[in-house]
Amino acid sequence: MSTAAVPYRHPNPKEALPEIIVPHAVPQDERVWVPQADKVWFRPLCLNVSQGYWTNLLRVRKSGVLSCHRHPQAVHGYVIKGSWRYLEHDWVATEGSYVFEPPGETHTLYVPEDVEEMITLFQVNGVMYYVDSEGNHTGFEDVFTKLDMCRKHYESVGLGADYVDQFIR
Repeated sequence: MSTAAVPYRHPNPKEALPEIIVPHAVPQDERVWVPQADKVWFRPLCLNVSQGYWTNLLRVRKSGVLSCHRHPQAVHGYVIKGSWRYLEHDWVATEGSYVFEPPGETHTLYVPEDVEEMITLFQVNGVMYYVDSEGNHTGFEDVFTKLDMCRKHYESVGLGADYVDQFIR
């Protein structure tokens, strides 16, 4: 490996999309958080419409629950602040924890009452398929429903529906 700091001298492929740089991933402007459920918000970082995944920060304040759901594809998470667990498992994800959720995993995310605020970076592939405790379908989210939620929210808080465009690839 070379120790010289020499940049690559050729252009990227002309079809390559530009990178996304988010200087304040945990936003300073509260309006950037998109409401998802009671005490639950998300902050988009990448909404990949061509490959069907999204990367976002999930925030839960005080005790909160993200309804029971199944992932048909893998999910990766990294806890930035606070802690949480799945009602279906014994482990607790604490600050600094990495979580891999394999395809087929069905769970209910729970933030305990003693946690003031939880923020976790999630990269979700495919769909979140919501089910009740018996496995009956109750709804879904995918990159397109997330995008719609963002457009509506950003329009309503004065950022403009196109604010979300910077996160689309």
